[in-house]
Amino acid sequence: MSDPAHVPAILQEPRRHRYLKLIALFKIGKGVLLLLLGVSLVFLNMRTRWMDAISDWTADEILMEHSRAVTYLLNKLQAVLAGGALRATGFLALFYSAVLFTEGIGVYLEQRWAEWLMIIATAALIPLEVRHIWHRPGLVGVFILLANCFIVWFLYRVLKPDKTKPHISRPRELVETR
Repeated sequence: MSDPAHVPAILQEPRRHRYLKLIALFKIGKGVLLLLLGVSLVFLNMRTRWMDAISDWTADEILMEHSRAVTYLLNKLQAVLAGGALRATGFLALFYSAVLFTEGIGVYLEQRWAEWLMIIATAALIPLEVRHIWHRPGLVGVFILLANCFIVWFLYRVLKPDKTKPHISRPRELVETR
């Protein structure tokens, strides 16, 4: 039988910090890529040939032709921003880039709130990634899905309270009040 107190090697203290740093750098790297995409979509739309190619690629990647709900939501977002599909996609990329930077920097600095934010934000995207792989199978999509599933699992295991260890609270006389 397995020992209930056994902790996988990946969750042990020295390795756990190393993996948290790697996950944080992964999120920061994704944030940089989205920042570049967002800036190019918002500010560099003067070049029509580039924008047509990016528009076609974006339409293929977010599978607008397969989903009426996505098309409806993007059309409403376009109407609000009144800048066209590429401009709306650029603003969305800049917003999500800010979320990724917040997650990455917070996890790198080992802030618990950032780890929870990363679990929620990453888990929310997994159904979209599964849908994308279903319509457009590819190794890159599968790799990103597996990486995000690992991140959610790992952070959940790190943040889950350990029920085998007794909770030790600090005695009142040691707590400093001012």
